[in-house]
Amino acid sequence: MNTKKILLIGPLSPPITGNSLANDIVIKGLTNNKSVEIDYINTQFEVFKNDLGKITINKIFFFLKKFLKLYKIFGKDIIYITPGQTFYGVIKYAPFIYLAKLLNKQVIIHIHGNYLRKQYDLLSGIKKKIFLKTLAKVDKGIVLSKSLRDNLTLFLPSNHIYVVPNFVEDYLRPSKFKTKKSEFLKIIFLSNLMNEKGVLDVLKALISLKKKNIKFNAKFAGNIEENLKYILTTFFNTEEISYLGTVTGQQKKELLEWSNVFILPTYYKMEGVPISILEAMANGNIIITTKHAGIPDIISDRNGFFVKSKLPEEIVEKLIYIESNLENLGKIRLNNINDSKKYTEKRFVDSLLKIFTN
Repeated sequence: MNTKKILLIGPLSPPITGNSLANDIVIKGLTNNKSVEIDYINTQFEVFKNDLGKITINKIFFFLKKFLKLYKIFGKDIIYITPGQTFYGVIKYAPFIYLAKLLNKQVIIHIHGNYLRKQYDLLSGIKKKIFLKTLAKVDKGIVLSKSLRDNLTLFLPSNHIYVVPNFVEDYLRPSKFKTKKSEFLKIIFLSNLMNEKGVLDVLKALISLKKKNIKFNAKFAGNIEENLKYILTTFFNTEEISYLGTVTGQQKKELLEWSNVFILPTYYKMEGVPISILEAMANGNIIITTKHAGIPDIISDRNGFFVKSKLPEEIVEKLIYIESNLENLGKIRLNNINDSKKYTEKRFVDSLLKIFTN
């Protein structure tokens, strides 16, 4: 059996994002697989800022150093790239794509969001032509859910576009169902703390909840967007609301097991299918989120509640309802645990492996 040699080019943790975590799992899942050899070029920029798509001097020098690793393409069969979705996010991978095609390598891109097609539509002139020409060089494309396929249909034939759903890390999945104590709301926001993720809307909702004398405890975890750090610290200095920083390992597992409600009212333009929603489902949390990007492909009314973005009052309304019916919402929790069972690390890696080796 011929061993396929794969080169992964994309961000790895830290910092943790949905994209970097997925790449971590790919490397972990394929490292001991005898049918492939996996190597990588880590393109993660060191500092977490919400300046996606903006070209800075630091980023230019950072990627120029990455181009010194172009030699890794030689001797590989498959080049697997997880690019960004902006013009810069795609074009910075162009040298890898063009060299790979010059050497007749198979190039596969994996898009972790729902902005790529919109970015193309917003471009004009030479930038639009470069963007199209670069992505048209790719052999196969992967998206996270069915409704995200349109991001690639302009650049690739339909039968070269694959859907591979996200996953829940194995260690975060409870070994058996545990009935959660439901004496009051235990709320988590588990994502990067960015304005477009709805973090300020959640905090405003919690302040309203507090004024209504409804008992709750809310914990926030993730990287904080740089320009929100000062604002958010004013919210976190209360007894009911706390910030845990970035959580991983046992701390993350305990947080998911502790909570009974997960909130992510995202309208983030780069959003795909947040891994944190799947993690919360696997631990029996009731979900409050938005009908945004690929989220409706995995979440319905059987899993929790939808709210409109930028409307904290709707979040308050749902939380009051949940608080009044905590003991009667066990079916939603059970639905979430059962629905999450198909989103495993193994299924994620095996699906990719099938695309790589087909």
